[in-house]
Amino acid sequence: MLQNREGQRVPNVTFRVRDNNDWKDVSTTELFDGKTVAVFSLPGAFTPTCSSTHLPRFNELAPAFFANGVDAILCVSVNDTFVMNEWAKDQEAQNLVMIPDGNGDFTEGMGMLVDKQDLGFGKRSWRYSMLVKDGVVDKMFIEPQEPGDPFKVSDADTLLDYVNPSAKKPDQVVVFSKTGCPHCARAKAVLSENGYDFVEVPLDNKVRGKVLGAVAGKMTAPQVFINGQLIGSADEVEKYFSK
Repeated sequence: MLQNREGQRVPNVTFRVRDNNDWKDVSTTELFDGKTVAVFSLPGAFTPTCSSTHLPRFNELAPAFFANGVDAILCVSVNDTFVMNEWAKDQEAQNLVMIPDGNGDFTEGMGMLVDKQDLGFGKRSWRYSMLVKDGVVDKMFIEPQEPGDPFKVSDADTLLDYVNPSAKKPDQVVVFSKTGCPHCARAKAVLSENGYDFVEVPLDNKVRGKVLGAVAGKMTAPQVFINGQLIGSADEVEKYFSK
């Protein structure tokens, strides 16, 4: 039976971490005492849901967590430090602290260690997230005990909504562009000037017309989307920010 440990202190554990080719001991005292910490724990580094959704969204929402009183975001998995370090590089998870619970001591102490021998994983963590204040668990979101790997309540948005339901989340911005396009450069400059981070998707001339026609109803680059809304060309981006 999984344990909800709200109101209890986190387990007293020391993690063995590889940092800049040196071994380092990191204790739960260092990680939690005197801090407000968001934690999410998952079955394994490089596994599908963990890599495609769980970790990336926490990394993406990190600025919103930090702006609302959270000091650090910890990703815990029953993996060794080398695996966790490589996963962090692969995910560009610069906003997260990767915690290698290789022996499962922290996860077992949290009452979240489960047997996944049917997948060849051995002992792993059940998926959950929590907010910890000064070493004491304030709130836990534990996935339901269902077959497989449920992912319904431990996501970053749910935990952030608990921290502050009115928290401002980062805008989702995409620029469909073409190489060497001065209008694309102008649109990107306007976005940057207004403090917007964006993902650029350069489109080659063989597919550009079809892709832009399908997603934007227009054939020319750039086409800019903000939070699912089509803003349009560089001229339209400038008008959007001049309102």
